[in-house]
Amino acid sequence: MFAFAAAQAGLARTCAGAQARAQSHACRVTAPNGCFEFARRSACIGRRASWHGISSQSQSRNWDGMANPGRLGRGGRRMAMSLNVKAVGGREKDALKDLQQRVMVERGIDALIVPSADPHNSEYAAPCFLRRAFISGFSGSAGTAVILRDKALLWTDGRYFLQASTELSGDWTLMKAGMPDTPTIETFLADSLPENGQVAIDPLVHVTANAQSLEKTLNEKNIKLITVSDTNLIDEVWGTERPGMPAGAVREHPLAYAGKPRTEKLKEIGAAIQKHGADALCVSMLDEVAWLLNIRGTDYKESQLVLSYCLVFADGTAKWYVDGAKVSEELKSSLSGHGVTVCDYEQIFCDISALEKVWLDPQTVSYGIFQKCKEAVLQTSPIVLAKALKNDAELAGMREAHLRDGVALSRFFAWAEEHLAKGNTLTEYEVDLQVDKFRSEQPGHLFCSFPTIAGSGPNGAVIHYRAQEASCRKVSVDELFLLDSGAQYDVGTTDVTRTVHFGEPSAWQKETFTRVLKGHIAIDAAIFPARTPGALLDTLARNALWQAGLDYRHGTGHGVGAALNVHEGPHGISPRMQNTQGLQPGMVVSNEPGYYEDGAFGIRIENLLVVEEKLRDVKTFGNAQFLGFSRLTKVPIQKRMIAVELLSQEERDWIDLYHREVWDSISPRISENDTVTLNWLRASTTPLRDGQGTDSTGEESRRDFIKSTIGLGALALLFGNGEVSPCQ
Repeated sequence: MFAFAAAQAGLARTCAGAQARAQSHACRVTAPNGCFEFARRSACIGRRASWHGISSQSQSRNWDGMANPGRLGRGGRRMAMSLNVKAVGGREKDALKDLQQRVMVERGIDALIVPSADPHNSEYAAPCFLRRAFISGFSGSAGTAVILRDKALLWTDGRYFLQASTELSGDWTLMKAGMPDTPTIETFLADSLPENGQVAIDPLVHVTANAQSLEKTLNEKNIKLITVSDTNLIDEVWGTERPGMPAGAVREHPLAYAGKPRTEKLKEIGAAIQKHGADALCVSMLDEVAWLLNIRGTDYKESQLVLSYCLVFADGTAKWYVDGAKVSEELKSSLSGHGVTVCDYEQIFCDISALEKVWLDPQTVSYGIFQKCKEAVLQTSPIVLAKALKNDAELAGMREAHLRDGVALSRFFAWAEEHLAKGNTLTEYEVDLQVDKFRSEQPGHLFCSFPTIAGSGPNGAVIHYRAQEASCRKVSVDELFLLDSGAQYDVGTTDVTRTVHFGEPSAWQKETFTRVLKGHIAIDAAIFPARTPGALLDTLARNALWQAGLDYRHGTGHGVGAALNVHEGPHGISPRMQNTQGLQPGMVVSNEPGYYEDGAFGIRIENLLVVEEKLRDVKTFGNAQFLGFSRLTKVPIQKRMIAVELLSQEERDWIDLYHREVWDSISPRISENDTVTLNWLRASTTPLRDGQGTDSTGEESRRDFIKSTIGLGALALLFGNGEVSPCQ
């Protein structure tokens, strides 16, 4: 999927200073009276009908509705998703009017900010938390609504401009975040509201760093930020139609897949807590909780998460705040034996207010949690990097997941090509169903890792397109077709994009595809000093496009979790220089350059890569460690789309080597009786030209190819191993 923390630089810059200041010292705040204030809200919601929710991704958002570059794949493309909560029959219009004319007037509120987030700052929230989607009617996964008494505005980034312009009613104004003439939300409110005006937020769905930054900006204009803790104002107009809290089953993640016992993880985190002089670490990101405790769940449909919090104490014990009805007695006993106590979900608010000093990650923990702390140490969570550095067991699971996925996608593309060649029709929506069907036949398959993007022709240019049964397009042999999809398996998580043509592509389509492919190969073949930040790699992906005056408006790569979120940080490959996290062995990152022409077609090629050590037998400059990538994804790249004359010999060798890897790893897993798939796979993986070969390992070709690309090593050395922030 998209490299995902993509656009949204405007507010990130605004917040950067406040975040840096917050992280440099401990902040003290007096806990408000009534620690059950939030708990009553949670309990009320919990009594409603249960639901097995929608996917989640840990991350921090800025005020324009995008992922904060401090979390997630700092520059990757964010996952495409349409939130299926649009009010029936235009209900959102009545709700908006009721909110503006009754609720806001009664409470004396001049403006209300409604983000996309849930209390855990998830990328994709469960339906009960999709308040911004409900009130606005905009179903995109990224965006922030700002509602005044006489107007309503929606900020979203370039991936969603087209979708938002289609879905928003005339009651709403689309604010194109990141455009030169579009102010940030902070600036807009500061300039639009009168002195002594009041801006309201629900502190549970706004992260601490952003809320502090907003409050500072508003205070400079004598505008007050008020936190509404007794309820969420959108819920007041949503009423009984609001879905219930997710109630999916919880399971233990086997040590064979996790690679490290929860006791070891808790001990390591406990030592870090002691070092920071705190009593406990509050873990609110759902993927961090799942990784730490070696548990998985089904509360969020596209990720193996459980709606919960965790407090880890300096002695290595922990409290897990979760709906106990989800947890089996066997798992409770196992957790108890490892020093983990299972508590009610809402008890977190009382327990945290009783502690003297709590470590919070200001980019992910809600302002509501922060307000409950007597004293908070604001620092990045130690789990973020630990989770990103996959161990051998996690990487083995990821490799296995991609082999299963390669079989499923090979079966799909073989089937689709034969199906269309016979003159049958196929819609984008049917593609979604068929891809899921082939994946479901693989062992250990659970569900999609994000909603499938299946776009034919102009729909491929809609970066976060989601096919709907009633309005989708037919897949045509006269158009390009883009398929971006992924799966959750018991052993790992996948994310892959292929762009194909079921007929004959035009010369221009082949040229642009090949330029994207050249960028893809450049990233894959790159060798660089350890801890080089992804921002220094991003130009490799764009160079071939730039030479023709072309580009794309999203990052090139995002981190991927192991049987967790399809988007994770702190690393990524992005043009934004805020992306300073150096790449390290064990990280998994996507490689997905693209090119899009509105109203015509979209192109994207995506593989997942593992960062690993290279040049071990070479005497390197200063005996420095050098890194590169190995490929996880095993799906052919359509040769029909390639303008071979635009490729260097090294690039042709790379394609042949990759296709040989695909054939060798996938063909043994396909039944001898499945001749359609075997024949398709064989034809798809033959060399580009007869007699062309590569060295046995491919390393020589990879090194030779780098010689023809940008001087990456020199760029990396400018930043001294990638550890120097561009802001310093």
